[in-house]
Order: sequence, then structure tokens, then C-alpha cells
Amino acid sequence: MPRISKRPKLVLTVDEEHKVRQAAQSRLLPYREVQRAQILCYYNDGNTIKKIAQQVNTTRRIVYKCIDKALDMGIDVALSDLLHGSEPVITEEDKSWVIHLACCKPKDFGYAAELWSLKALAEHVRKEAATQEHPALCKAVKATVHRILAGHDLKPHKVRYYLERRDPNFEAKMKEVLVVYREVNSAPVDGIKTIDGHLIYTVSVDEKPGVQALANIAPDLPPVPDKHPTVSRDYEYKRLGTASILAGLDLQDGHIIARVERRHRSREFVDLLKDMDRYYPKGAVIRLPPIDSVGGIQRTSRKKPGHIWLPFPIGFDMSIHQRMVRG
Repeated sequence: MPRISKRPKLVLTVDEEHKVRQAAQSRLLPYREVQRAQILCYYNDGNTIKKIAQQVNTTRRIVYKCIDKALDMGIDVALSDLLHGSEPVITEEDKSWVIHLACCKPKDFGYAAELWSLKALAEHVRKEAATQEHPALCKAVKATVHRILAGHDLKPHKVRYYLERRDPNFEAKMKEVLVVYREVNSAPVDGIKTIDGHLIYTVSVDEKPGVQALANIAPDLPPVPDKHPTVSRDYEYKRLGTASILAGLDLQDGHIIARVERRHRSREFVDLLKDMDRYYPKGAVIRLPPIDSVGGIQRTSRKKPGHIWLPFPIGFDMSIHQRMVRG
């Protein structure tokens, strides 16, 4: 005959009993909470501790613990987990110090690195924590530093670029650029003309110096049906030094005038202007922005240059690179 438990019976209200039985049949709650609810249900129905342990497939120690917790503190405490661990020892002052370090450059503290890594920052925190009166951080690891920085959305190991506004007349120049593009976009079929009836051509000019020039050593192999779906190219190549790409894009019809030069001087840019001069009809007006950086010499076009810079579209610049240098 099983021994009768000396523990008092579990007294539940109607709402509490409904809550326990609903939790015992739940498929959404964690398994440990469902198991505790089943223990309380079986105990409330008058089952012995041994039988309850067999029915829920657990040990009698867990059954005793769950029942004692329900008798002492209620079913809400018995069903849920108690908070574990101790109070955090890293104070807000400690976190503020780590954040201050992350917002400074490593070179300010005598390091050669340009940016903090989590490992380097954690090592510096452990090294200086005692002298800076932050003893809780004497054993801080990368994970600790990462949690502190993540709480304030800081990533000192990453770089995000920005553009500093150095030109006080940027707004006015930007409006002039937009007006030119809008004028080209809404140009009539016969083109933009001056008051005298001369055609106006708007050419966007850009340069790409120092491009690595490569040549194939072996010929490309054509595709073969059912065997090689793509063109095959040898991995090895020959270096041909560097080259400079100078090109102009006609914003009205998309015509490209480009040159690939071995040197990067003002005379190469003048040769590009001569190519434009031969391509466009005589008497036409070419709106060509000046370039200040080629060869370190400031130049302007001799065909009524504009006063603003019209940059290349990126895709056009890359297509020039791939087509004229790699090919």
C-alpha cells in the first residue's frame, strides 16, 4: 500500500483550475510549463507522488518541487521559471566609459590601428579598467563589449562614408546641373539651338586614370552545345601597365567619344577635344565643362565651355573600362 502524503491538498479556485488544465493541454507553451501543469492537475485529482512521476515521465524530486512551490507561492509561480543569477555588477558609469572609448580613435591611446576592433577594445578595457576605477570591467570579454555597444547602436569597427560639403555655392551649382539635364531631357526633335540658330551639344566628360591594362595569353574558347555553356577564358593574363581613359558622352544621342592613353597629361585631354571638334559640325556650340584635375593644369574648352561639372553615369564609366582595357 502506497504511503499517503502528508502534504496538504491543493486548493484551487475555478479560474485557477481552468488555467492549470488549459496549460496542461497546451501545444504552444514550453514543455516544462506543460509538464508542471500536468503535475498540478494529477495532484489536484488525488494521485500519489509516485504515480504522478510515472504519468508525466519525470522524477519524484521534480514533482515534489513543483507541488511545494504551488502550495507555498501559488500556481503562477509554480508554472513559471524563477529569475536566476545575481544583480548586474556593470553599472551605467562603466557602460558610459566603454562607449566613450568606442567613440575615440585608437591612436588617441597610443595604438597604431585606425579603427577599434571588438578584440582590441576589450583588451584595452581590461587593461585600463582598474586604473580608471571600473573594477567590474577587469574581466570584460568581446561579448561584454559587444552587448554594451549594441545597446547604443555603436559599431566602431565599421566605416560609413559621407560627403563633406566644402563648396559654399553647392546649392546654386546643383540647380544649374539639374537645369541642364532637364533641358536636355525635354529637348525638341531638332535639338537645342541658340538664338542665332546654332545647334547646342551637351557633352559630359570624365576621366579614369591609372586603370590596369590586361591582355589574354590564350585565345577565348567559344561555347559548345551540351558541354560548355559559356565562353571559356584562360585564368592567366599579361600585364600591360596602366592606362588612362578619357571620354565624353553626348547627353542628347548617347554617342561616346573616348580615348585610351598611356600617359595622363593635358595634351591627352586636348586630343580628346580635337576628336570632338572633328565629330561635331562646324558652327555648333559644345557645352563642355572644364576639368581642373587632369595633369594638375586647369583648362577650359575652346568651344564655349560651361561653368559646371557634369559627371559620367557610373554604368557608362564601367562599360568603357571593360570594353577598352580588358578586351
